[in-house]
Amino acid sequence: MKLLTVLMLCIVGIGCGYGSHSNMPATSGTTPTITALNPSHTAHGGADFQLMVNGTSFNSGAFVTFNGTKMTTMRTDSTLVTATIPQAAIATAGMVQVIVTNPAVSGGLYGGGTNAAPSQPATFTID
Repeated sequence: MKLLTVLMLCIVGIGCGYGSHSNMPATSGTTPTITALNPSHTAHGGADFQLMVNGTSFNSGAFVTFNGTKMTTMRTDSTLVTATIPQAAIATAGMVQVIVTNPAVSGGLYGGGTNAAPSQPATFTID
């Protein structure tokens, strides 16, 4: 009887997601990757615009940092986040860094947690 109970618990545990997680979406704390910026450049002194950042492993709560400033960001899915870039951020010509950061995770079932995970920077040109 004990063996049957243990076997049932194992089957239920695997069926509830305690087995392989290979098809699970990215989780908070994972490191995102930027593959493209759209647009990749803009004219200095222009108006506010939407910057689409394509990549991988963008999680819920991921945000864009543009030239060191956290921007208002909307995540569409794990491959696209869009940031509103204000006119003040493009007032001067130059090249700036764009970074996507996934949020930190605290605690969890067994404690620990992970730090916020930033991507490698991508370069955006302000003409």
